[in-house]
Amino acid sequence: MGARAGFASDRGAAMETVFDLLVVGGGVNGAGIARDAAGRGLAVLLVEREDLASHTSSASTKLIHGGLRYLEYGEFRLVREALRERERLLRIAPHIIRPLQFVLPHDTGMRPAWVIRAGLFLYDHLARREQLPASRALDLTAYGPATTLKPAFQRGFAYWDCWVDDSRLVVLNAQDAAARGARISTYTALLSASPQGDFWVAQIGDAATGCRRSIRARAIVNAAGPWVEEVLKTRLGCGASQSIRLVKGSHIVVPRMHPGEHAYILQNPDKRIVFVIPYEGDFTLIGTTDVAFDGDPASVSASGEEIAYLCASVNRYFQRHVSAADVLHSYSGVRPLYDDRRANASAVTRDYVLRVEGGERTPPLLSVFGGKITTYRRLAEHALEKLLPLLGRPATGAWTATAPLPGGDLGGRRVEKYAAQLQARHPLLAGALLERMARAYGSASETVLAGARTMADLGADLGGGMHEREVEYLARREWARTAADVLWRRSKCGLHCSAEGVARIDRFLSAIAPRASAAACSAPASVR
Repeated sequence: MGARAGFASDRGAAMETVFDLLVVGGGVNGAGIARDAAGRGLAVLLVEREDLASHTSSASTKLIHGGLRYLEYGEFRLVREALRERERLLRIAPHIIRPLQFVLPHDTGMRPAWVIRAGLFLYDHLARREQLPASRALDLTAYGPATTLKPAFQRGFAYWDCWVDDSRLVVLNAQDAAARGARISTYTALLSASPQGDFWVAQIGDAATGCRRSIRARAIVNAAGPWVEEVLKTRLGCGASQSIRLVKGSHIVVPRMHPGEHAYILQNPDKRIVFVIPYEGDFTLIGTTDVAFDGDPASVSASGEEIAYLCASVNRYFQRHVSAADVLHSYSGVRPLYDDRRANASAVTRDYVLRVEGGERTPPLLSVFGGKITTYRRLAEHALEKLLPLLGRPATGAWTATAPLPGGDLGGRRVEKYAAQLQARHPLLAGALLERMARAYGSASETVLAGARTMADLGADLGGGMHEREVEYLARREWARTAADVLWRRSKCGLHCSAEGVARIDRFLSAIAPRASAAACSAPASVR
């Protein structure tokens, strides 16, 4: 059933569908919980009022990491859990997650070298490390071109974490949830919900058509990210808890800053760190900031002060200077952090809190506060551990730690090897295109290609390297409805696409909308 299908007008008397779980929010936490719950046999409906990963979950620094700097704030439990998850996620999604080396130049005026060595030792040993190398000291004068860093930086350290395509991580979790029976409804808002006996009775509405539908759910998960308290107050009629603290993080994209595939982690005088990461081949991603935020999370952008801060951080270390004039693209996201009352926004915990209400005489409601993309899978397990007993089920059956995400079943192969095999099977298709597909779709690349022998078989290049065949796949199988869905959340091809290409993709999506809606991979949940 498509994202728009199954909604009845207010004028009609629609039969209520009963779900075990209504998940509100299509970010990484909501999609992860929907996947875990569907895999345990629950009837799940996920509603997202925009596209999957529209906001915070697509505005990260694109890292699966333990959080080296969190050790300074005593977040040992969080770092240990994140390091464990780093290993698990690298195994289940090797196409969209890859190892990444970080070089930390040592500034003698900041943290002493022994403090950094101690932190890296803890980072190496807090959790079992099987796939990534250990940290080590570096002589920067012999590391890479001498024209990259300023001569003052002679010593440094190297350690490893992972890069991730953050928005695709969300989409693949939703895709797997749908394959296991969940119903995924994007551009669908929760309008209201109230407890009636053993159920929540919820009104949900299609953002495009205005059509509404009533459903019943045995439990609700409020995973609305920055809007978690708004949902509690305006949609569910609960008092706001003031448990959330909004912190804005901004990133800039500039032309490629340095050769090599390693990243840099830069210390700043204010004790914050900034990452400098190779990005989409020709670019460098620089971020992030930590700024207290109290506006509308849907309308957020990098301020001039943030851009200047990020440029100054790079200019402190790199011989090549950057300025606002070099910024090709920027993005910002609002992190919904759990409010631990710390004065410094950078020190606010990145851990998560799951608050459960009801469960005896009223149906359960679980709200998600805080969290980080690296620990989303474990957060989902914790959520199910809390919810299942309230639904009369044993809190057993955890399964997501080893089950590959769609396309991740590469049989132990690195994605580079799979890309080479894909190119051998399709010698007449462009190598750069096939490499991008391998990294986006993994073993599902052949489904996207669907027997194409030549570039002409893929249809017209609509813009940014997106051909008609791929765009139709994204509409049919991954809920894409707009050019922004395709170019910024299903891919990062927006960096290479002109305004004319954006318009062509939007026109193409409008033309295929009826077919795509009919075939969308949102499997109907069982009616109980």
